[in-house]
Amino acid sequence: MVRKGFVRLFLGILLLAPSTGWAIEIHGRSSTQLEWFNNYFNDQRQVEFGQYLRFSITNIDEEGKASVFGYGRINQDLNNGEGFNARLYYLYGEYRDLFGKVDIRLGRQFVNYAAGSAIIDGGQVVLKNIGPVAFSVAGGRDVIFGLDGEASKGGDLAFAVSAYLHGFRHTDLEVSWLRKWDEWDVARDVIGAAFKQYLFNSLRVYGNIRYDIVSETFTEILGGVKYFPMANLVLTGEYYQSYPTFDATSIYSVFAVDRYQEAVFRADYTINRMITVNGGYTAQWFGEGGRGHIYHVGFSLRPIDPLLVHVEYDNNQGYNGKAHGFIADVYYDLTKDLQVAGGMAYDVYKRDVMQDDGTARLYWLGGKYRLAKNMTASLRIEDNSNERYHNDLQGRFVFNYDF
Repeated sequence: MVRKGFVRLFLGILLLAPSTGWAIEIHGRSSTQLEWFNNYFNDQRQVEFGQYLRFSITNIDEEGKASVFGYGRINQDLNNGEGFNARLYYLYGEYRDLFGKVDIRLGRQFVNYAAGSAIIDGGQVVLKNIGPVAFSVAGGRDVIFGLDGEASKGGDLAFAVSAYLHGFRHTDLEVSWLRKWDEWDVARDVIGAAFKQYLFNSLRVYGNIRYDIVSETFTEILGGVKYFPMANLVLTGEYYQSYPTFDATSIYSVFAVDRYQEAVFRADYTINRMITVNGGYTAQWFGEGGRGHIYHVGFSLRPIDPLLVHVEYDNNQGYNGKAHGFIADVYYDLTKDLQVAGGMAYDVYKRDVMQDDGTARLYWLGGKYRLAKNMTASLRIEDNSNERYHNDLQGRFVFNYDF
C-alpha cells in the first residue's frame, strides 16, 4: 500500500508540474549493471542483469519544503535458475520546517540512531528549533530482506526515540532507544549514545556506546581521538569493544560468545602533492586470553598528474592465525574522459601450526569512460586464485546515467 501510494503521488506530481508557477526538480541516477561470478552456494557460474534507480523530486511546493526520495533495484539471473528479484530500499515523502519546527517523513526509509538502525515502512517526526535539544521519533514495519526478497512477517516492527543537541557547531551528542519486535515478541531493546567534540581546531574526540537491555550487557563501546598537529598530518587512536548479541527470539541467543576488543593507532601524512604515507598498529583481544597483532603500512604516489599508484602491506599475527600480504593498485588517466586501472593482491596465511602456508592471489583490470557530462561506463574484471578455486573469474560492467 505504501509503495502504491507513492507511485500515485509521483505521477500526480508529474501531471501538476506544468501548471505550477515554479519548476519541480527531478534528479537522480540510473545504473545498469551486468555481472558474472561463481555462485558459492552451488558452485555454478552465474550471470546477472541489474537495474538500479535513485531519484529525488524537490521544489514540489512554492516554499520548497516538500520532497520525495526513492532508491531500489531489480535484477534477473540469466542462467542459474534464481530468476527475478527486486528490492525497494527507500521511497518516502518529506516535508521540512512545518511551523519552522517540525520535519516529517512518511514511507519506506532508513533510520539511523546511536542505539541502532532499521529500514521501516512508517514515519519519522523531528521536533527542532525549540531550544538546545531536538527530538526524533520513528516507527513502523521492520523491513527485513532475505535471499529471495522481503522476509518480514506480521508483527515485525521497529520503534525508536532520540534526543540530541541542536545548533552547536563543535559539539554533537545523541541519546536514543531502539526496540524491535519479531512477530509481536520483543527481539531487540537497545539504549545508545554517541558524541563528537572538536577542540582547539586540532582535536576531535568521539565515541559511541550501546547497551542491550534484554541481555543486560554493553554490546558496543567505541572511543576515539583524532589529532591534527599540522594540516597534512592526522594521528588517530581508537578503542573498540564488541559483545555479539542475537535477537531475543533467536535460538542463537542461548549460546555463549566471547567479547572482542581492539585498540587502533594510525598516522596519515601527506608529504607533498605527490606522496602520502600511512601506517598503523592494531592490538586485538579475543576470548580466553587470545591476542592478535596487525601491522599496516601504505603509501600513495603520483609521480605525474595522470598516474596514481597505491600500495598497502599488512601483517597479522596471533590467535586468529598468521597472514601477511600486500595490495597494489594503479590508475592512469589516458584523457580527461578515459581512465584505465589495474592491480593485484597477494596473501600468505597459516590458520594453525598443523597446516602448511596457504596463498591467495587476486588480479584485476578495469577502466572508466565518460561518454557525456551525465553518462559514464565502467568495467572491472578480476581473477582469484586460492585454496578453493584455481581460477575464479568475475567481473562487472556498469552504465550510469545522471539526470
